Amino acid sequence: MKHFFARNLDRRGRWARGGAGVALMTAGLLVSAEGRWICFALVLSGGFVLYEAVRGWCVMRACGIKTRL
Repeated sequence: MKHFFARNLDRRGRWARGGAGVALMTAGLLVSAEGRWICFALVLSGGFVLYEAVRGWCVMRACGIKTRL
């Protein structure tokens, strides 16, 4: 389990996930008037992606899926 949670992102990947997290949270707040569930899902996903960026860890890479960044 220790290797699963090891850092697996470089600076470029962290910046990309940080931008994606901010974009998801912004989109969630913009559609908040349309539907609460969509807003909740987007803000929650954005928060998780921001966690990945801060931690330097990607769950897809930890599972063995190759990503570009």
